[in-house]
Amino acid sequence: MDHDLSPEANTLRDMVRAFLERKSSESDVRRVIETGMGRDDDVWQQMAVQLGLQGLLVPEELGGQGSSFVEVSVVLEELGRSLLPGPFFSSAVLATSALLATDDAAARELLGELASGQRVATVAFSEGVTGRPDESTVVAREADSSWVLDGQIDIVLDAQAVDVLLVVARTGRDVGLFTVPASEHGVSITPLRTLDQTRQAGRVELTDVVARCVGRNFAEAQRHVLSLAAAGLAAELAGVTQRVLEMAVDYAKLREQFGVPIGSFQAVKHLCAEIFCTAESATAVARHAARMASDEPASLALAASLAKAYASQACAEAAEKNIQIHGGIGYTWEHPAHLYLRKAKAGEMLFGDSARHRQNLGGLLGLTAGAEVVSIAGAVVLDQRVGV
Repeated sequence: MDHDLSPEANTLRDMVRAFLERKSSESDVRRVIETGMGRDDDVWQQMAVQLGLQGLLVPEELGGQGSSFVEVSVVLEELGRSLLPGPFFSSAVLATSALLATDDAAARELLGELASGQRVATVAFSEGVTGRPDESTVVAREADSSWVLDGQIDIVLDAQAVDVLLVVARTGRDVGLFTVPASEHGVSITPLRTLDQTRQAGRVELTDVVARCVGRNFAEAQRHVLSLAAAGLAAELAGVTQRVLEMAVDYAKLREQFGVPIGSFQAVKHLCAEIFCTAESATAVARHAARMASDEPASLALAASLAKAYASQACAEAAEKNIQIHGGIGYTWEHPAHLYLRKAKAGEMLFGDSARHRQNLGGLLGLTAGAEVVSIAGAVVLDQRVGV
C-alpha cells in the first residue's frame, strides 16, 4: 500500500507543522487546557485566515479551498502530533461534511462562515445511532412553518465551544439534519469531564427548541459522515503514533543507564521497533481511507473501518510503550507522555473501538452479521467520580 503524499500534500504538511510548532508547544497546550475555553481564539483565526484550514473541504465559490479529504487528513495528522486543543475535527470535518451533504441555501451560507472561522459548529449525533430513525434520541416535529426539537444527546463533541449545533433528529420514517444556535432558548449544554483534555464534550438537552431543517432525508448522508469521522480520527491517531515514536527514540538516545544510552539495550530497541511498525501501518491505512473518501466514496465505509480498527489499537499500544521507555518520568503529570496516552485512549473509543470496527468489517465483507460503525463515545467521557 503506497501511502506517500503528493508534493502538494507534503507542502501543506510542512506548512501546518511549522505553524503548530510555533503555536502549539507543550506549554501552549497546557495553557489552553487550564483555561477551559477549548481553544485559543487567536490561533483559531490564524488557522482560518492565514492557512485556510477550516475551509479545506468547502468549495471555492463559498469561500473555501475546495480541497479533498486527503488534505484534511494531512492536517489531522499534524493536529494529532501537536495536540492542538480546538474544535477543528468537530467543525471542519463533522459539521462541514454534514452540511456538504445537503443542498439547502442556509447550509451553504453557514459553510462560508465556518470556512472563515467566524462561526464554529458541531454535529449532535445520538449515542449509538446507525441512521435508523428508531435509534435517534431527539424527535423533530413540525409546528406551523418551523420545526421543534425535543430530546437529549449524552455526548456531543465540543458542544460548549461552538456557535451552532447540527442536530440529527427523528422526523418519522427518516432522520433530518437541523441547525440550532447554541444559545437558542431551550438548549441546555452541560460540560463533561473528558479523558482527552484537548477535546471538549458536553451533554445537550433540547426542550421545545425551534430549529431550521437543512436536510430532510439524512440517514444515508449520516452514515457517510460517520465513515468520514472514522477516517479522520484514524488520521489523527496516526499523527499521535508518529509523535510518540519520535519521543521514544529521542529519549532512548538521551537517557543513560550504566554509562550507556538505554537505546543500546535490546529490550528498548524492540519497543522502539514495535512503535515504528505500528506508526507506519497506522499511517498507511489512515491515508488509504482518506484516498477512498476522495476518489472512491463507495469504498469509504470499508476503508474507514479498516483504518479506525487498526489505528485505534496501534496508537494506544504505542503510547503505552512510549511511557514504558520513559520509565518513572513518563508517569508524571509534568511530562507530556500522558497527554498522548489520553489522546490515544479517548480516540480509541470515539466513533467505535477496534472491536466494533472489526465486526463492521466482517459485515461489509459478508463474513458476519456485522454492526454499524457509529458509537460516539465509549470511554471518552470520564465518570465524575474518577480521580484522574
